[in-house]
Amino acid sequence: MHKLVRQVRFSINPFLDGDGEGFNSYASKPCGNGLAIFFELGVGLIGQANADTGFVVNVVDVDKQVREHVVEIFSQKIREYYRKGKHVGFSVLANLLEETNGRLKGKFGDAIVGELSLKLNPYRKLAVDCEDLKMIYFSEKFEFASMHKLWNTDFSEEKNFEVFGKCANPTGHGHNYSIEVTVKMDVETEFKVSEFERVVDDNFVEQVDHKNLNADVEYFSKNNPTVENLAVFAWGRLAEKFPQVKLHSVTIWETDKTYCTYYG
Repeated sequence: MHKLVRQVRFSINPFLDGDGEGFNSYASKPCGNGLAIFFELGVGLIGQANADTGFVVNVVDVDKQVREHVVEIFSQKIREYYRKGKHVGFSVLANLLEETNGRLKGKFGDAIVGELSLKLNPYRKLAVDCEDLKMIYFSEKFEFASMHKLWNTDFSEEKNFEVFGKCANPTGHGHNYSIEVTVKMDVETEFKVSEFERVVDDNFVEQVDHKNLNADVEYFSKNNPTVENLAVFAWGRLAEKFPQVKLHSVTIWETDKTYCTYYG
């Protein structure tokens, strides 16, 4: 079984009656006009790869179905809300994703739509699992810089360098990390992004940013500060800290090639 994700980009100017179709789907299509609202809809399809083509679904068909059947519902709702001066909250966006699921159901042969996500900005997204459309997942990324040294005192010096390589440098080394925190909630939950950010900043980022993890963070006096253990530490600092939502996962990026997700 495979999970194929296609990101479809489009832009809507809420004050115009229409947007030009455009010719650059990499930027967005429809292309928008002037200061338009940019959307990136992630469509996660679950199915078997076809033996003849190697495709779960041809991504060209995903683009076609979204632009034919989904873009219009976003255009109508966004223009309606903007022109009435109404707030477009998470529940409105979740309802749009639920309607998107209905519009796309049965459009991809044997493959099913398993997940839908909406990028709200480059560091923030809203997602739904299509098996439970009344639960939404909000994710946001934060950055921090830390230094660490990977070393096990039960190993010999030779084995430490054999296992950890350059990461065992005696004076340590640094990373520009990022963490993505994902919480889940019912679609009707009153959720304040600023409060969510304060919890993450107070309980995790401030504990590790511009710190020597081995020397400044007690947890890592007994646990090697690997990306895996850093994800566990983040979970421990954040679980049960959100008053109205539940922590779903934390993902730590050590580099743009190495990351770990922990689900508690």
